[in-house]
Amino acid sequence: MIPPSTLPTIADQLIAHNISWKYYGEGWNLYLQDPNYNNPDNQYCDICNPFQYSTSIMTNKPVRAAHLKDVTGPDGLYADLQNGTLPAVSFAKPDGFVDGHPASSKLDLFEGFVRKILTSLQANPQLAASTAVFITFDESGGYYDSGYMQPLDFFGDGPRIPLIAVSPFSRGGGVVHTYSDHVSILKFIEKNWSLPPVSSRSRDNFANPIASPDNPYAPTNGPAIVDLMDMFDFGGQHP
Repeated sequence: MIPPSTLPTIADQLIAHNISWKYYGEGWNLYLQDPNYNNPDNQYCDICNPFQYSTSIMTNKPVRAAHLKDVTGPDGLYADLQNGTLPAVSFAKPDGFVDGHPASSKLDLFEGFVRKILTSLQANPQLAASTAVFITFDESGGYYDSGYMQPLDFFGDGPRIPLIAVSPFSRGGGVVHTYSDHVSILKFIEKNWSLPPVSSRSRDNFANPIASPDNPYAPTNGPAIVDLMDMFDFGGQHP
């Protein structure tokens, strides 16, 4: 069992600054009915939801009800994409059957999940015009390659995995070599909405990397992780 956590999260920052957000966990609705996983169809990933063990979220019923959703249903991800009611910040996690993990899923099922999201987004041109989508993997999911791993802190860092940006503001057509981490997505959110770091000791305090001339992946000012802004050209605008 994972104990409750009082540590702050990006959700606390978003709420404090009145920025809308939702975490869409596929299978959430079934999980609410079957929290002990007696139903084999219940493949919701509880440990994948970074807010599920946060006391500031889970002990506040209105907050919990407003921000934790399924991908289906009248207030789920697909409905919000169709209706143009997607919040400013969204997190989407497929269930165990389609998340691409080798133990329970297949990569093409995860690709289908992503394709459905992007197709639904593109069907709403007004929403798509102001949206940036980041597609990434779990670093323990089996799909990664060798590469420079920066010693960020006591916990190190994980192996290199794909991170794809889909947006009309994306520079596109190339590979960004700047060192990033999953926390780079938090740094992007904080940069885009002018938010402070989550805490005084979280990884989002690290500076943006200065690339080594010998190895663009290895920052000369490490530990450092990028805020992902170099993947975009906003032209004075923000998503």
